[in-house]
Amino acid sequence: MSVLENFKKLKAEGKKIVVVTSYDYWSAKILNETDVSGILIGDCSSMVMHGHGDTLSSDVETIAMHTRAVRKGAKDKFLIAAMPFMSNRKGMKETMDNVEILIKAGANALKIEGVAGNEELYAHLSQSGIPTIGHIGLTPSHHNAIGGFKAQGKTIESELSLIEEAKKLDKLGCIAIVLEAVPQHVGASVRDAVSIPVVGVGAGLDVDGQALVFQDVLGFSTDFKPKFVRTYLNGADLIKNAINQFAADVHKGAFPSAIETYAPSKEQLLKK
Repeated sequence: MSVLENFKKLKAEGKKIVVVTSYDYWSAKILNETDVSGILIGDCSSMVMHGHGDTLSSDVETIAMHTRAVRKGAKDKFLIAAMPFMSNRKGMKETMDNVEILIKAGANALKIEGVAGNEELYAHLSQSGIPTIGHIGLTPSHHNAIGGFKAQGKTIESELSLIEEAKKLDKLGCIAIVLEAVPQHVGASVRDAVSIPVVGVGAGLDVDGQALVFQDVLGFSTDFKPKFVRTYLNGADLIKNAINQFAADVHKGAFPSAIETYAPSKEQLLKK
C-alpha cells in the first residue's frame, strides 16, 4: 500500500496521522526508525536551523539542501517539502522549475501555503502526478498580511472561510490539508467538510493527525514555545549537561582514559 493510500485509509479508519519536521541527516535517520507517518521539511528551518525571526528568508535552494539530507537518512518515510515564500508566485514557469528542484531532491509531496492565487498551481501539480498538501489557517509566510503569528478562525466568518478554502483544496486534488492555529471546533468543522486528511498544528484533537517541529518535541527550542506545543524531552538541558561533563573530565584529566587511548604496537613495545 502506498503512503497516499495509507493516509486515506487512516482517515477512513479514524486512525491518526503523525508528522514531525526534520532538516538534516542525523535526525532523519532517527525518525526513520519511529512510528511517524511522514516527515516535513518545512520553511521554519529558517528559524530553528538558521536563526531567523520568521520563515520569509527561506528559499528553494535551502529547502532542497535540507530535503536531500533528510532523504539520505529517512529512506523509508514519506517526505513533504514546503514551497518557501514567493517560490510559487513568480509565474508558472519559475514555479515549476522550483517544484522540479524539490521533487528531485527527494520530496514525495509539496506543501503550499494558502489557496487564493494558487488554484491553477494545485490543479496543474495534481494533473502532473505531484502530490500537494494545502496549508491554511495561520500561514506563517503571510504573517505580515494577517497581523502576526495569530490564531485564525475565531469568528464565524473566518471559520466559514476556512471551510470553503478546505473544500477548494479537496476539489483541486490535494492529498491532505495542514490546518494551523485554530480553535478545536474549527478543526472539527474543516475535517468534516472534506474527504482528504486534515493534519493539525494547533487545531485541537478533532482532526485526522498532528504535526510538530522536531526541536519543539525534544525541548531544544528554549526561547519560544507556542501554545500548541507539548515537549516530550528536556533536550537542551540534557545536551548542556553532557557537554559540561565532557569539559569537566578534560579539565581534571579524566578524559581520555586508557581504554580511550590507542595502545602502542608490539613493535613499539619491543623497541623500548
